[in-house]
Amino acid sequence: MPKDILEGTRNVSDVSGDPAAAATGKTAVLYRMALPGHLCPSGQKARWLLDRQGYEVDDRLFRSRDEVDAFKARHDVPTTPQVWIEGERVGGYDALRQQLTGYDPKATTYSPVIILFAVAAATALALSVGFLGAVTWQTLGWFVSISMILLGMQKLRDIESFSTMFLNYDVLARRWVPYGYIYPWVETGAGVLMAGMLLTWLAAPAALVVSTIGAWSVFKAVYIDKRKLKCACVGGGSNVPLGFVSLSENLAMMGMALVMLWRLLA
Repeated sequence: MPKDILEGTRNVSDVSGDPAAAATGKTAVLYRMALPGHLCPSGQKARWLLDRQGYEVDDRLFRSRDEVDAFKARHDVPTTPQVWIEGERVGGYDALRQQLTGYDPKATTYSPVIILFAVAAATALALSVGFLGAVTWQTLGWFVSISMILLGMQKLRDIESFSTMFLNYDVLARRWVPYGYIYPWVETGAGVLMAGMLLTWLAAPAALVVSTIGAWSVFKAVYIDKRKLKCACVGGGSNVPLGFVSLSENLAMMGMALVMLWRLLA
């Protein structure tokens, strides 16, 4: 292992005494694995976070599985790394992150959607400037279609989890379960075809149908039934709240489909 990764560390076998007693003031005690062929990623992240927060880290490394097992049995903990601050055991990396930064992994957040839309917008702008030499109405079309592709891919990444969340509010999926598996493919496929302005006769009606059902489902669940649910728009397991973002996704898809149909029939 590179020496700089283990700089300022000690082997557990060379340390004695209670970690709580050593964790005083701005000194934190960290136990983590540095076994042959395995350097614990969570332990590295814990060390980095403690350094960033201005702690002097008493970094203690396990060099064998026997040391790890003995430590877990002695302190009655299920896993490592483990951190002590101000005489108290904090826990592993997730607990440390929550205590030092206030991060709550269960809190609702719009970050995944914001990042996805930002990437879609940047890609649409790059395509417009690169191929058209200017920002035009086609930029908006690319933004919507690329967003559809990215959102669909997020759903397809774990389609089982998505379909379960989707069943909580989609009016068609609740009546016909397979629709929860079909929807991501329709969204992704329609986005791909719309991006290239291909098979409009197929892509636009398909997008219009699923987006209309989706918009009504979200509106009913949030604004009529007043339910507080998590949105499946970026796939299952996300903490994005169901509401304006998901409604906007469906309305944008609906608008794109209507414009393409109008152009096709004009």
